[in-house]
Amino acid sequence: MKQILMVSSEAVPYIKTGGLADVVGSLPRYINKEEYDVRVMLPKYACMDQRFLPDLQFVCHFYVDLNWRRQYAGVFKAEYQGITYYFIDNEYYFAGNNPYNNIYEDVEKFAYFSKAVLQALPLIDFCPDVIHCNDWQTGLVPVYLRTVFGQDAFYAGMKSLFTIHNMKFQGRWMVREVMDITGLPEEIFTADKLESYGEANYLKGGCVYADAISSVSPSYAMDITTPEGGEGLAGLMYARRNDLYGIVNGIDYEEFNPETDKTMAQNFNLITVSIDKDINKAALQRMMGLPEKEDAFLIGMVSRMTDQKGFDLVAYVMEEMLSTMNIQFVVLGTGEHRFEEMFRYFQSKYPDKISAHIGYSEERAHQIYASCDAFLMPSLFEPCGLSQMMSMRYGTIPIVRETGGLKDTVDAYNEYENTGTGFSFKEYNAHDMMHVIQYANDVYTNHRDKWDALVLRAMTTDYSWNASARKYENLYERLISK
Repeated sequence: MKQILMVSSEAVPYIKTGGLADVVGSLPRYINKEEYDVRVMLPKYACMDQRFLPDLQFVCHFYVDLNWRRQYAGVFKAEYQGITYYFIDNEYYFAGNNPYNNIYEDVEKFAYFSKAVLQALPLIDFCPDVIHCNDWQTGLVPVYLRTVFGQDAFYAGMKSLFTIHNMKFQGRWMVREVMDITGLPEEIFTADKLESYGEANYLKGGCVYADAISSVSPSYAMDITTPEGGEGLAGLMYARRNDLYGIVNGIDYEEFNPETDKTMAQNFNLITVSIDKDINKAALQRMMGLPEKEDAFLIGMVSRMTDQKGFDLVAYVMEEMLSTMNIQFVVLGTGEHRFEEMFRYFQSKYPDKISAHIGYSEERAHQIYASCDAFLMPSLFEPCGLSQMMSMRYGTIPIVRETGGLKDTVDAYNEYENTGTGFSFKEYNAHDMMHVIQYANDVYTNHRDKWDALVLRAMTTDYSWNASARKYENLYERLISK
């Protein structure tokens, strides 16, 4: 049986700050268990979900040398939904209320974690054929594997896959400090390896030293080879384009299931959605303090409130949309202060048309996915995106900008051929976004038979992990056979 180790800074159900945790927590369960033994290794944060602490069993301990410092590392183990999880324990590095702190602290924390991952393997008697690393926090795993650990026979046959979930975050810090922290040889801190624009770059290290690179959608894999999407590393990504793969993330179809989701006011399926979805819409309107208007076009947003997610476009035309359209917005999330205040302002001015919850609730997110007519994601860039898939699962029609994974997963509605699963616009322009919202509203209001067909197509689109898992298995096989 082939052995795969997934290494990440977060994974559900133990610790989550974003979509990375959903991916690492879901993908291993869909890999063929008859052919692959997939295990996951994470930091043991003080802020991880305390419910799971009684399940953790101590395995061993050892010491990690970070240049001139020697640090304790404990290994704990747990089973969850058939997957073995390992946790690297160090109270100095993994204390605090958040998994991520300041970058100058995090570069040392994740250098320690990356080296501890490799040192732990012989002690837990697990020799993976492929180490699957995720984002910059694990970027030094392929670097250590090919340099410091490269001469040890135990590690000789291991291959590494490095997955980029978001190119924007690269783990950059001053070269001399990172050299001192990591103990990596000075000769690799050059422009063709770890150095980038005068700084050491963890994500670049992963991309240079990994045997293969993947990103979370085919379009995003192409985007990061261009100056516009490469975030300063386009040349490297283009040079490695033959080792670069785009695989769309999936979602957990058991967790996001309109027939069994306990957060919903009324469960439904393909047969009952046309009636029962309205029950959920009315329940969400009541919960969010909006008038129960069946004819109002109810749009949901669940997101970090940042420019990357297109909130500057929303701010630019929100007054025009609320004052001229029979529309309602329900918004869930936190982010930049200016956007939080923008929603508070419009909520006070149009209390019958917009309700914003500044914060986050998994239950409330499910209710928005399940109950709205449409779901808005006007992102400046989006490596993959999960919310558009979650909303389609419940027959909530996505309205997206054509970028990255949004372009790959949402087929634009064609009124002449009666095809598509959502609505989209191409240019990053506020009025282009508003016009496509008006178009969607028109179809919803005046062509309900076509809207209902659109809902059924969205609900029957398969974005479960099954298809994506097969592609990862093919990539693992390609690496193992090298």
